[in-house]
Order: sequence, then structure tokens, then C-alpha cells
Amino acid sequence: MSRKLLTLTLSAALMGGTASAETPRVAVDIAPVHSLVARVMDGVGTPSLIVKPGTSPHEYSLRPSEAAALQDADLVFWISPDLTPWLADTIETLAPDAAVTELLETDGTIELEFRENALFEAHDHDDHEEDHDDHEDHEDHAKDGHDAHDNDHDKEADDDHGHDEHGHDDHDEAGHDGHHHGAHDPHAWLSPQNAMTWLNVIAGQLSAADPDNAGAYFANAAAGRSEIDKLIEEVTVALDPVRGGQFIVFHDAYQYFEADFDFRAAGAISLSDASDPSPARIAEIQERIAEQNIDCVLAEPQFNPGLVETVLDGTDAQMGILDPLGSGLEPGPALYPQLIRNLSTALAACM
Repeated sequence: MSRKLLTLTLSAALMGGTASAETPRVAVDIAPVHSLVARVMDGVGTPSLIVKPGTSPHEYSLRPSEAAALQDADLVFWISPDLTPWLADTIETLAPDAAVTELLETDGTIELEFRENALFEAHDHDDHEEDHDDHEDHEDHAKDGHDAHDNDHDKEADDDHGHDEHGHDDHDEAGHDGHHHGAHDPHAWLSPQNAMTWLNVIAGQLSAADPDNAGAYFANAAAGRSEIDKLIEEVTVALDPVRGGQFIVFHDAYQYFEADFDFRAAGAISLSDASDPSPARIAEIQERIAEQNIDCVLAEPQFNPGLVETVLDGTDAQMGILDPLGSGLEPGPALYPQLIRNLSTALAACM
């Protein structure tokens, strides 16, 4: 337990079980996770958002106000260094005493491995079906800060990843010619199943720091899970009319959404870290569009659409916009469900 969290807990004990009157100061990396934390803290406090909306979290320079929020934080929630490698040292430097929760590593989180081929074949998904099947029953989440899933996640790597673009054979900690990542795709917030798990994790961490408001935190988490349950049904209905259509995404950020809703992309122009694709990768995508009559190629507001226009040149595919971060939305409790809803709406419209 960190020194700040220990101080808060000891203060509560010394006051006869009453928590400190001051609400814990909380810092969160990206807007979708900030939304989940804000949902749990609704009516109690407001978390600070570190990465400015509308910018890519893969590379980012903190503004003074964001650095100050991190420095003052009692608790920090973030995805992992796989998404924001620059943030790991920053947290250690600015918030050494904060209770830090790396959500990708929490119990019950669905984890999917990086896909590195430009084109996604059936074998890229088969190894992960069991992970999602095991998470279909999400009604009975434990209220101890962790999701009550007992399933084992299949961690085996795909046997046919194409690595010729980067000249390495393994997913090591500093692969991709300097692009740091571990074994798993960090865009895990795009799985509503993960979001429901994390609501309980967040409530548990906040309750440890602020036991006087534990009831409010867990009640908010339960309400948030119910909202996401209804959202899953809504998105499934929205996507049903266009199932069977094929689409290409700008960068490989959506496989958690694809797996949760069983609606698979045919490929990605860029890797998961949004690094610039090679000419060979672009040519491979263009060939797939021509051969398989791809319906839609999806750009993102955080990146220059020029690459998408290059890929679309000479094809009949439509261009749409997917926003995995909710850059056009107001940060807060309502952002996460609207983000997921917008993904399904944009995808259906482009198809």
C-alpha cells in the first residue's frame, strides 16, 4: 500500500472508523477510463484527466496543469505502459506515493495479443473466443474491488504473426524498432466487458482510500454496470443489419470491440501503436480492398486522414470516422457509453 493511501486509511482508523473528510484526489490517463472513474465517483468527487481529449495517447507531452494533477494524486488509474510508455516514468517521478492501478493487469480483465499482420485472418481470432465466452456471464461481479471471474485467459501467441515489417521474431519489451510494448493490445477499454470489470476494481480502490464513501462507490459501480449491460444490447441490435460487411480500420485499436460484438475488421492500415505503415503494408491493404470488395475504410480524428485517402484511391469503398477515445465528447460519466454507441453508429453508417 502506498504511503498516501496508508495515511488516508490510518486517519480513518484514528477517527473511530470515520474516513478523512477530504475526497481522494484521483488522476486518470485517458478520457474513456476517466469516464468510468467519474461514474464511480459520481456525487462524491471528480477525477482529473491527464491526456488531453482529441490527442493520441501513444505520444504525449504533459501540460503543467496535467503534471500538477498527477503530482497531487492520491490514486492513479491508467491502462498500462503498452498504451502510454512515456507515462510509466512520469507516474514514478511525479506520483511516487500514489496508489497506482494498472487496469490491463487487474483480475478479470480480458487481454488480447497484438495483431501485426496488415490483414486479419480467421486464426487471429479463434484463440480468443474462449476468453470472451468465459466473460458472457457478467451479472455476478464481486464487490471486493475485483471481478469474480475464475476463468483462465488463453495467453498463447498466434503462430502466424507477420513480423517481416519490423525484422523480429518475438513480442519483446522493446519490439517494433523501438516501439515499446508488452504482449497485449492495450486498447482494452473498447471491450464493454472489461469496462464492467473495471468499474468494480475502481470502486474497490476508491473504497480503500475513502471507506466512508464505499457504499456510494459500489452503488455507482453497480449502476454503471447495468447501464453498460443495456448498451451491449443496444449496440448488438445496431450492428445486426450490417453483419457480413467488411471494413478496414486506420490503426489496429478495435479488436476488443470486434471480439465483444463478433464483428471483425478485415485489416488495419497502421499497427496498434499507430506508427507509420510501410509502403508494402499499404499496398497489401489496397489489394485486399480491391479483391474482396471492402465496404468501408475508417479514419480517426486523432490522425491525418491522408493515409486513408491514399488507401481509398481507385476503390469504391466508403470512408468513415471511428473515434476510440471520444475526442468530441464532454469528459465525464456519460462519455464511455456514448463512445461505444458512436462506434457502432459510425460503423453501421459507413457499411
